[in-house]
Amino acid sequence: MSVAFISPIARLNDELRRTFSGGKIMMTAGINALPDDAKAKVLSAVRSFNDFTEDNDPHNEHDFGSIAVNGEKCFWKIDCYDKSMEYGSENPADPAVTTRVLTIMLASEY
Repeated sequence: MSVAFISPIARLNDELRRTFSGGKIMMTAGINALPDDAKAKVLSAVRSFNDFTEDNDPHNEHDFGSIAVNGEKCFWKIDCYDKSMEYGSENPADPAVTTRVLTIMLASEY
C-alpha cells in the first residue's frame, strides 16, 4: 500500500534517491567491492525503489529501503545533518539548513 500524502521530507529524500543530487551519496566498502555491473544494478534499484508502506515507512519520510540484487540483500538509508555535518538537522524539511546523506550498503554491513 502506498502512502497517499507525501511529506516535504519524503519529497526531498525521494529527489536525492532518484537523481543522486541534492545531497551526498556514500557507498560502503562492500558495495564498492562489487563488480561494476552488479554495482550499477544496485544503484539502479535504489533509484527506482518505491515500495513504501505504513510498515516500512511509519514516519512517511522515505528514508530507508531494502532491495535484493543478484541474490545480495542491500539497504539504503538517508540521514539528515546540519550544514556542518556535525549534528542532526533541526529542520530536515528545509534544504537551506540540511545536508542529506544517502548511504548504500550490503545488509551484512548494517
